[in-house]
Order: sequence, then structure tokens, then C-alpha cells
Amino acid sequence: MLLDQIVPTWDATRVEHRVVDGARARVYAAALVVDFLDVPREVPAVRSLFALRSAGERVVSAARRTPRPPDMAPPSMRLEDLADEGDWVGLGRDDGVEIAFGAVGQFWGGRTEWRTIAAGDFASFAEPGFAKIGANLSFRDYGDRTLVSYEARTVATDAAARAAFLRYWRVVSPFVGVVMRGTLRLLDHTVRDSP
Repeated sequence: MLLDQIVPTWDATRVEHRVVDGARARVYAAALVVDFLDVPREVPAVRSLFALRSAGERVVSAARRTPRPPDMAPPSMRLEDLADEGDWVGLGRDDGVEIAFGAVGQFWGGRTEWRTIAAGDFASFAEPGFAKIGANLSFRDYGDRTLVSYEARTVATDAAARAAFLRYWRVVSPFVGVVMRGTLRLLDHTVRDSP
């Protein structure tokens, strides 16, 4: 898999699967255009988790007396639109088989800060104090349906970041699973609702 080349070792991983009604080419095409920002809009559990996280970040900012940066969410987040440089970047595609994407940031201290990165620099990025999230959607024939797997691997760039991330991960891992399953559910509904 592309993901094995991009993030061959990791500190934590989460994998979720869903069998989607539709041929692999159709499901792959839908995955390119599904808007990941629709997941909290369409899935109540995910919306609640995002609201809880936002509230927590506001509390931490107030307690630290640090201004909270304005929300700079893009209008959409589709895999086909991911740039070669930005917060979240496209890291490769194997048409019909896999789509890889990722981000670098600090997201465990009560405030999420994404680092702008070029896709070509992702695999070798090693600046201390950060963690890299490499993720993919992979597609396998499952009779006349498609097995879609969503994997996210996170690797920290140094021991201090690793310790902080792993403390955070013990708490959030189940919630990350809810978000990932919500994404796969939205993909399934997108395929079913498309002509």
C-alpha cells in the first residue's frame, strides 16, 4: 500500500471497515468527491464530538489566557481537491485501489495547530514537537460490493511529542473511530444516492 511507504512505522493506528454496495470503481470515484466536512453535518454523534472538542479548546485557551485563533476551516474537504501543499495534503493515489492523505500538527495540548507542509516533504518531516497523521482509504472487491478500509497512522517526531500524543490517544481513540465510521457511512450513503 502507498500508506506503507509513507508511514511505515507508527505510534498509534486506527482502522475501520465498511462494505459498500457498489462496484469498486464507483465507490472509489465517490470517495474522491465526498466532502469530509459533511461528516459532522450529517452524523449527529460526530457533530457532538466536534462541539465537545471545540468547547474544550475554548476552556483551555481561557485557562491559559491565550487567544484562540479564528476557525479557518475550508469550505470543503474533498480528497480530489487536496493540494500538494497545505494543512491536509494528498499523498498519492493508486486509481481504484487506494487514496493516501495526511497532515502534520500538534493536536494534544488543548489546541489544534496544523503545520503547512508540502506533500513531497511529508515522509521525511522530522521537526521536533509534532506528529504526522498518514491516512488512506483502500478499496477491495467484495463480491459485487466493495470493502472500504479507512486507516489512520500517527507517528510523533520526538520522545516528548510521542509521550504527549499517546496520553491524548488513550482518551480520543474511540472517538476517532466514531469519526472514521461516520466518514465511511457518509461514503456509503453517497454511493447509494448517486445515479
